[in-house]
Amino acid sequence: MHSAVVALALCAAPVAAFVQQAPTAATTELAAFGGAKKQTVSAKDELVALAEANPDAIGAAFGFWDPLGAADFNFWNIGNEATIGYLRHAEIKHGRVAMAGFLGFCAQSTPLVSGEHIVLPYKGYIAGVTPQEQWDNIPLAGKLQIITLVGMLESYGEGAGSPEGYVHYTKGGLPGYYPPIAGKGLGQIGLNLYDPFGILPDQTAEEKERGRKCEVNNGRLAMIGLLGLLSESSTPGSVPILSGIESFPRYSGEVMAPFEANLQEIPAWTYFHP
Repeated sequence: MHSAVVALALCAAPVAAFVQQAPTAATTELAAFGGAKKQTVSAKDELVALAEANPDAIGAAFGFWDPLGAADFNFWNIGNEATIGYLRHAEIKHGRVAMAGFLGFCAQSTPLVSGEHIVLPYKGYIAGVTPQEQWDNIPLAGKLQIITLVGMLESYGEGAGSPEGYVHYTKGGLPGYYPPIAGKGLGQIGLNLYDPFGILPDQTAEEKERGRKCEVNNGRLAMIGLLGLLSESSTPGSVPILSGIESFPRYSGEVMAPFEANLQEIPAWTYFHP
């Protein structure tokens, strides 16, 4: 699980979809923010309303907090509206990866996952090592398979195959939305990422709105938490609250060099020689 999360974090979002100018305004249901009907508002106004309606203590205390002025940016000349959509989607996606990564790190640190297995998870598996060392031990071919899968999922999330009703998040679509993918990959993908077994109950618009806010808050906390785990693991004492845990997993490698352990598997002819 941890290895898949690392691969997810390494994959950059394609920018090919960010070439057309987005609409200059977005039509938003303001009932979630206290309004009663649909009104046309700018993406920045919607962002401010979302921040001010955040139910958690930090959101209520700070409201809309944008010290870098990112809400006024214009990436790749796609327009401010599209840029805000991109930033909102990126935050949600990073939060999802961080939540999976945090849980993966914790699970990988338990004997149930990192201990002995009757059937080895992969060739070269070694029991009793840290989550980062488990990633190092995965053969290069296995890592490339993970990255290929993540690349496929990323392309589907960007609207590959033109799924019915899909609107890109830089063109007025809902940030964080991932279209159904069952049947994709020449029929090899049999389940959707969200509610793969179709067992979740239907939700009202208010429940969905609350769920999206909770997801953003949980994702922000998970990003901080995952960085804390990686920092303390690589630099003992950097996170005092974790330093007192005697059995906390330590790692002497480089978390920003995910293929360092596989250099001997990479053909010499692929090296760059200036």
